[in-house]
Amino acid sequence: MPKRSAETVATSPEAVASRLAASRYLADESLATAIFLAIRLGKPLLLEGAPGVGKTEAAKAIAELLGRDLVRLQCYEGIDAAHALYEWNYQRQLLAIRHAGEHEVDIYDDRFLIARPLLQVLKAPEKRVLLVDEIDRSDHEFEALLLEFLSDFQISIPERGTIRATAQPIVILTSNRTRELAEALRRRCVYHWITYPGAEREAEIIML
Repeated sequence: MPKRSAETVATSPEAVASRLAASRYLADESLATAIFLAIRLGKPLLLEGAPGVGKTEAAKAIAELLGRDLVRLQCYEGIDAAHALYEWNYQRQLLAIRHAGEHEVDIYDDRFLIARPLLQVLKAPEKRVLLVDEIDRSDHEFEALLLEFLSDFQISIPERGTIRATAQPIVILTSNRTRELAEALRRRCVYHWITYPGAEREAEIIML
């Protein structure tokens, strides 16, 4: 898909709504405005609402209208850095040590590093759209980890140093509001609550 700059796409809320409609996603004025502001300001977009109102589909449509790949991090109870950031492939490290014999081997080389969604978007040569889906299913510790990531778009790997974003991703978080999110996280985002569509809008969606 052709890649488009945010400046070209997000010229106004009306332009955003029009381009989303071309991607078969109908956004009302308030949602289109929130998306416009998030893209232009370079801030994460936090979409809250009941299940099934179109939060995840909005993220997919945004990625399509920008012509960018979507990287999805599905949150769940107990998610941690190893599932969201990175982990080392210990089996490959052990095999490399055995095969190396008396020779030195760098077991912290990139080939032993398993990049999870957050690291994937940092290392990507081109801007990605990062979807952090159902953030409310995670715990407060993971929220703190994510907040640190969003602050500077970088992570520190003790054995490798700091890895910074090659291109700052566009970040979209969704929540079903099964619990209240930390105020620090909410303040960092452009916020929008998505409601169920009315009968007229629902008919328009069906006709797409």
